[in-house]
Amino acid sequence: MASLHLFADMQQLMPEEYKKRSTAALEARAAEIKRKLGKKLFIPGHHYQKDEVIQFADATGDSLQLAQLSAQNKQAEYVVFCGVHFMAETADILTDSCQTVVLPDMRAGCSMADMANMEQTELAWARLQDKFGDTIIPLTYVNSTAEIKAFVGRHGGATVTSSNAKKMLEWAFGQKERILFLPDQHLGRNTAYDLGISLSEMIVWDPVAGRFEEQEERESDFAAVTMILWKGHCSVHENFRLEHVHRLRLEDPDRNILVHPECTFHVVQASDFNGSTKYIIDTIKAAPAGSKWAIGTEMNLVNRLINEHPDKDIVSLNPEMCPCLTMNRIDLPHFVWALEQIEAGRPVNKIRVPDHIAVEGKLAIERMFANV
Repeated sequence: MASLHLFADMQQLMPEEYKKRSTAALEARAAEIKRKLGKKLFIPGHHYQKDEVIQFADATGDSLQLAQLSAQNKQAEYVVFCGVHFMAETADILTDSCQTVVLPDMRAGCSMADMANMEQTELAWARLQDKFGDTIIPLTYVNSTAEIKAFVGRHGGATVTSSNAKKMLEWAFGQKERILFLPDQHLGRNTAYDLGISLSEMIVWDPVAGRFEEQEERESDFAAVTMILWKGHCSVHENFRLEHVHRLRLEDPDRNILVHPECTFHVVQASDFNGSTKYIIDTIKAAPAGSKWAIGTEMNLVNRLINEHPDKDIVSLNPEMCPCLTMNRIDLPHFVWALEQIEAGRPVNKIRVPDHIAVEGKLAIERMFANV
């Protein structure tokens, strides 16, 4: 069961009247409560978040960076996390027990994180142990539930980010012969390939079918497998396709193509540059005026980069791209509702990771910190 469902019974629904308030009224209330609560309140905002909410963020960044900043901010009694559920879970794992993490809308989940649940993972681990013995170490992308982080921590593995995935794969291969990489197959494949691992050494585990893809064809050469990729993906980044790259090369060959490594292998290979969200932001910031870019990542961020760099010609690699729908559930009405409930002393949608999960999940995160 995905961790999101563990907290479903704790979700409270926002009253309809918040949707009827004007934008100006909502913004005024958010600013008022921020001033009133001062340092007792910390608002981290993910790069993919809407501008209407990000304007009130005390810090912007990727999920792990924001969780770390939340943990470092010991003065904050309340952390209102403007992101998705697994990010708020990570913040709760890393913050002190006296701090309360709030997610303005509990429906703000992550389809990738939900592609690996504990039942599937335990079944896969048992079958992989039968097939390969004690030769596997698990790694999980931070875009995973607290339960999956805990599973990885329990079995000697660690979390990874898109920024440090190469270093963490190198560390993991120093521990065991093989890696089980959860839950994003594309980040795992792209990172391993960059380290010189051939595609023939990788195989995909299908958690729904409970078996390897192309199992019969691979039966004779399982000994060569070093990367076991979980069949999961980001629904946003899979919408950047090779046809978009080919069309752009024909129509505008001078435009640089910059994509996130959650995109498919063929899209990453056909692009000019690929890297984490921070890498994308830093690359655009450092690019010369007048340079032309097509970016393959979430649309709220692409639009923000377009607005922040008017001296550069920036477009989305997919012209029909839409923002991350679950991230967009954290809108201004839900944000203000969450703040008002804190102000009233009855915070809603508190994220509480059970202690036994938090301890093992933190172990996986700390192993990453120790090796990057």
